[in-house]
Parts: sequence; C-alpha cells; structure tokens
Amino acid sequence: MRSPLRPLTRRGLLTGTLGSAALLATAGTLAGCGTKGAQQTEAGCKSEDLSATEKKLAFSNWPQYIDVDEKDESKRPTIEAFIAKSGIQVTYNEDINDNNEFFGKVQNQLAGCQPTGRDLMVLTDWMAARMIRLGWIQKLDKARLPNVEANLLPSLRNASFDADRQLSVPWQSGLTALAYNAKVTKEIRTVDELLTRPDLKGKVTALSEMRDTMGLLLQSNGHDPSNFTTAQFDDALAKLKRAVDSGQIRKFTGNDYSQDLNKGDIAACIAWSGDVIQLGFENDNIKFVSPESGVMLWSDNMLVPNKASHKANAEELINYYYDPAVAAKLAAYVNYICPVKGAQAEMEKLDPDLAKNPLIFPDEGLLSKARGFMALDEQREKEYEAKFQKVIGA
Repeated sequence: MRSPLRPLTRRGLLTGTLGSAALLATAGTLAGCGTKGAQQTEAGCKSEDLSATEKKLAFSNWPQYIDVDEKDESKRPTIEAFIAKSGIQVTYNEDINDNNEFFGKVQNQLAGCQPTGRDLMVLTDWMAARMIRLGWIQKLDKARLPNVEANLLPSLRNASFDADRQLSVPWQSGLTALAYNAKVTKEIRTVDELLTRPDLKGKVTALSEMRDTMGLLLQSNGHDPSNFTTAQFDDALAKLKRAVDSGQIRKFTGNDYSQDLNKGDIAACIAWSGDVIQLGFENDNIKFVSPESGVMLWSDNMLVPNKASHKANAEELINYYYDPAVAAKLAAYVNYICPVKGAQAEMEKLDPDLAKNPLIFPDEGLLSKARGFMALDEQREKEYEAKFQKVIGA
C-alpha cells in the first residue's frame, strides 16, 4: 500500500500555480472582499437542498489528494465504495490547484449568492477562514455527522476561524517543521540553528508560504502563532531578514525544495511532513525535525458553499470519510496527517510501517507542540503578506 514518490504533491500544488505572491497581485480584488456587495448572511442567502430527490453531488478537490487504484488510476476506490453504499453519484473534480486561483473561479457567484455547481470543496485553513468570514459557507448539520463527532482528533476540533467546527471538517492535515539530509550535514534541532549555523550558510531554503515560515519563526521567539501581535510578527520577520541578508537562506520555495534536499543540493530546510514521508520512501538520509519551540499544524477543510443544492448528500460523504477504515485507506495513499481517531488501528491491517509513522499519526507529545496560524482579517492579511514578500524578494 505504500505510495511511490510522486513528482508533484498536494502541498506543492498549493504554491505551484499562484502561491503567496498572488495575494498581492490580486490585492485590488481581495480588497473588496469585505464590502457589502460580497458579504452574505445565512438569512440573506438561502440554499435549497434537493438531496432527498437527487442522489448526486459535485466534489471539488486538489489533484493527487485521494486514493487511486494502482492498476487503473482512473478509479478511486473509496469514492466508488461510497457510491455503491449510498447510491449517491459523485462527480469528483480535481479542479483546485491553488487557493487564490480557486477563489477567483467562484468569488463572483458566491458574492452574488449564486450556485457554483459544487456541493463540497476542500480549501486550506486561511482560505476557509476568508470564505467563512464572507458568509459564503453553509452551516453543517452535526446530526448527520456522527462519525465526525465521534472521531475527529481533539487537536482539530476547534479552529480559530470556526469554533466547534460548525462550518468545516478537516479532510487531511499536515505539519510544517524542519528537515535535513544526514548525508551532507549533521543533525539540526532548532529554527535558530537553521538560520544561523555557519556550516549551513547558503545551503538552506525556507517556504514562500508566509504562514508556514513565519509561524515557525514566531514560535522560535517564544510567541504563539495562533495569537500574536504585529510587534511580535515584526520581530520574527526581522530575524528572517537577518538570515536573508547574511546569505544563510539560499531561496524561498514551494515544494520544489524536496528534490534539492533529496539530492543533497541543499542541506536543510523548512519542510512539509507529507513531502518528507514521500522522500523517505527512497532516501533514508532525509530526516524530519520537530523543534522544541513548536511546529505548525494546518488542515485542508471540507466546506459546503452557499447555494449547493445537495448539502445532505455532501454531509453523508463527509461522514463516510470519518469511518476509521475508510480514513486509513485514504491516508495510506496521500501520506498526510489523518484527522480520524481509530484510523491508526485500521492502518495496521494495510501497512504496519505507515501505522507507526508519527507524521501520519502524531502522538500527543508532537500535537501538543503544534499550532495553527492565527486567522487574519483583510487588513492584516494584506499588511503581513506585503511585509513578508518584501523580505523574501518576491
């Protein structure tokens, strides 16, 4: 059941198309996101659910973010099993390549309380937060989600943008921390080592995703990335700038760091857990490091947009993926953190090695050090991104 190293991962696609710089490029559009013309309310934008008479749903997700049949990659076993079990036909579209790009696809419809043609979509925390803030997402019926209520990991039950998970449910999660190639460097333990150790000068990369890189730096300064001040952000940014100006950091990347790390072209980096797992399938020298100061925890979340006409069907699918046996099959392919309690025991039956992997099934010690990035309002989002982009030279 182990997945081979795939050349383009889900997390790589997050930055591969537009990435953080796109936020600035589309600043004029986003600046109007909070205006009355874009904002919606539950009372003002009502949705009719046709699930009782129409057994179908449209599901938008990222490429390579679901299990496939190794003999026939057009088949997705867990989706096909859901269709057979429920009688609900699923149109599964891999049409989310970047959070900002997807926002551009659907913003006019959602701002105007019009259907997008989608009943379920998967978006990263910060974009989920934006859409929830704009009133574009339907509240979920928890009575239809008993598996979620029973099996969602405690560390993911509340999000800064969605208290008590009333509008979102994690699809998969991941960690941002450090990685190094033991063939070309000795062990690293801290963010400060990464940014200052002389033997690593010019052999380090950091991520162009602001929330990942700045979250780790905030933690390294003793601050909480889920609740920080502008002064604390600026202090962490100054630390990053010193590392850039000194030549310690070679470049800022999406997930293209992974091949450089694998080949030893870079010695150490800020890294995503899913990439490190996949690299580890072919290279035992790649090591993942959780600094004592903390790691970043992020999720990609299932959301039902306004005017989705098959909400109950979508909720049935969400609930299905929180069956531990189904969750284990999904996790065995995508290799990110499984958000479902009980899936680890099921994974033992599929792949005992993966069941022991702390980057898929973190223990409480690791999760206790994990934090999400604080939900930002529009003004701070633009302000912080502009400062970060200036430092990284984007």
